[in-house]
Amino acid sequence: MTYLSGAFLIIMAGVLWSTQGLIIRLIPEAGPWAIMFWRSAGMLPVLGMWIAFTARGSFWGEIRSVGWSGVLGGCGLVAAFGGAIYAFQTTSVANAVLLFAASPFFAAILGRVLLGEWVSPLTWFAIVLAALGILVMVGGGLAGGAMDGNIAALGSALGFAIFTVALRWGKLANMMPAVALGGLFSMIAAAAALILLGQPVLVPLPEIAISALMGAITLTGGMLLYTLGSRVVPAAQSTLLSLVEVLLAPVWVWLLLDETVSRGTLIGGAVLMAAVLLNAYGGRFQRAPATAPPSAFS
Repeated sequence: MTYLSGAFLIIMAGVLWSTQGLIIRLIPEAGPWAIMFWRSAGMLPVLGMWIAFTARGSFWGEIRSVGWSGVLGGCGLVAAFGGAIYAFQTTSVANAVLLFAASPFFAAILGRVLLGEWVSPLTWFAIVLAALGILVMVGGGLAGGAMDGNIAALGSALGFAIFTVALRWGKLANMMPAVALGGLFSMIAAAAALILLGQPVLVPLPEIAISALMGAITLTGGMLLYTLGSRVVPAAQSTLLSLVEVLLAPVWVWLLLDETVSRGTLIGGAVLMAAVLLNAYGGRFQRAPATAPPSAFS
């Protein structure tokens, strides 16, 4: 595979991921836990077939190979999945996807604290810059009544950072079995939440189909495209290319749902994106970059 074909796959992954906010907004009745349950149900068969097709040994051997680090990473994905869906339903799509972009900075901090990974002065500067952008965005959300959605988006970014750090801890070369565990744990967590809250698992059939297809195509399909493309594209450049998700997600809801972007989102988002770009570009020259993968689970 050439660099250009790998870059194209990563860009297409970002395009797929960028549609999820719009799709969730088009689901009228199902709450976040029901969407999470059926979206995870849709992603598991695709992941299972991929793992079985690419397994060097047995399928269950691949699952067991992730160990406790994969289990921890799967638990992190529960927060990443649930927080993202709730954020899309309660705050603007622009707010949500921009706050998801804070994940690399959470990963850098967790990696430093838990794994002793080196963090460059440039990354620390980018973290401070990102924090300022987040404060502006969250402050604007408080005024607009969307604070819970903003917090959920940050919780999603933190969950994905935990997933990333867990993969580093276990030195896992193949993340797909850990993602499959995350999908399984998400189904279990969503089912438990639905039972405790007295909400139905069986939402209208069209919404079940939309959620399952979202998991199978936009979420898992994007993850597979990103994994394939990142084999020939350096990590820092992969992060930059996948930012097409952040750029396109607000465009879809603006074009089709007429959702506007607040001034706080524009200002804070511009500062946050500047921090992400600075960190991704600087990662090309750092001897030990601490950059997480993009927000693949938004």
